[in-house]
Amino acid sequence: MAVLITARRPIIRTFAPSTVFMSGRNYRNPYSVDRFDYDTKVRGPTTPKIVNVDDFGAKANGADDSQAFEQAWKYACSSSQGATMVVPKQKTYRLKPINFSGPCKSPLILQIYGTIIATEDHSDYEDGGRRWLFFDNVQNLRVEGGGTIDGSGRTWWEKSCKINEALPCKEAPTAVTFNECTNVRVSSLQITNAQQMHLTFQQCVNVDAFNLQVKAPGNSPNTDGIHVTGTQNININNCVIGTGDDCISIVSGSKNVHATGITCGPGHGISIGSLGAGNSAAFVSNVIVNKATLSGTSNGVRIKTWQGGSGYARNIKFQNIVMNNVTNPIIIDQNYCDQQKPCRKQGSAVQVSDVLYQNIRGTSASGVAMKFDCSRSFPCQGIYLQNVALRAEEEDNTQASCANVRLSYTGDVSPPCSSHN
Repeated sequence: MAVLITARRPIIRTFAPSTVFMSGRNYRNPYSVDRFDYDTKVRGPTTPKIVNVDDFGAKANGADDSQAFEQAWKYACSSSQGATMVVPKQKTYRLKPINFSGPCKSPLILQIYGTIIATEDHSDYEDGGRRWLFFDNVQNLRVEGGGTIDGSGRTWWEKSCKINEALPCKEAPTAVTFNECTNVRVSSLQITNAQQMHLTFQQCVNVDAFNLQVKAPGNSPNTDGIHVTGTQNININNCVIGTGDDCISIVSGSKNVHATGITCGPGHGISIGSLGAGNSAAFVSNVIVNKATLSGTSNGVRIKTWQGGSGYARNIKFQNIVMNNVTNPIIIDQNYCDQQKPCRKQGSAVQVSDVLYQNIRGTSASGVAMKFDCSRSFPCQGIYLQNVALRAEEEDNTQASCANVRLSYTGDVSPPCSSHN
């Protein structure tokens, strides 16, 4: 099998499986966190108030229902006995940007049975900080119900500089944002056609996101499925995500992130980063991605950092993953450059270390199935490959490109970064 070695030759070590990440020393499982007991504390000794948006004037007739939703939220949030805010089924409510602000007096449930759709007038978003549904400083919140949140993103995509290079580059709204929230559970919803990112957790603590379907066309720009920034103790489980950007993106300040049972495609894969843009410091640690299937994506599991940054991405585990016709199944890129002008060479970098790739198999759409493009000044350290089998979808064989990386193998690893087997 052909092997492509670029730049400095990788350092290959062997190891016993029991010595790498198996003791749990390097990871604190987010499931071990003492989470909020929703059923006990939401329901409590009294029956929560039922707050129906229709009772506050929502018409679901194509007109703006924002005021009714705002009033219903304020009433529910002010309840001292707990409340369930209901968006009825078989109805579609059109909303302008809304701040669902806390803290609330008691735990709250938002039951979305029907459909919430965004207004398409871009002037509605000029004063909203480029956001649509914004949950701010709320504790002990459940959002669920089986309904749909639709960002009406097409008019935003058409005006993106990534679609039309003649247009200026502007930020579009994030569809759903949880900002500085604690003890949040988001489940059993469809989130579609976001203006830009679909679902963002920023500066949150203790989050469960599961049974979500996140969908947008594969050519929709910057439509990340689930974006995690500055958030600790988050579980993302059993989600089906297909968008025009990363299915899941994890950026600075995030730690104890556990994603399992993820179906991804189309999109750019599951990414840590980008990190270190603009010579910034970035810190990500204790990430586990387990039991994922990626199909037709431009990347599989990726770590991407800009030159000139500082900080670290460490204690990361990718395991039990299937790749189906993925262009870059395994990639670490410490020379990431998402701009029209070439990025100048810089000496500093975000340190990437202690990364395990375990039980990863499938097919590569390109001839390079594994690529470690690491910094000469800050090489990738402690990169472990265990039972990796990636073959070409159509090519005769696959290769591995490895620069400035300290690797260790155990079990069968194909393609290898050297003649070591």
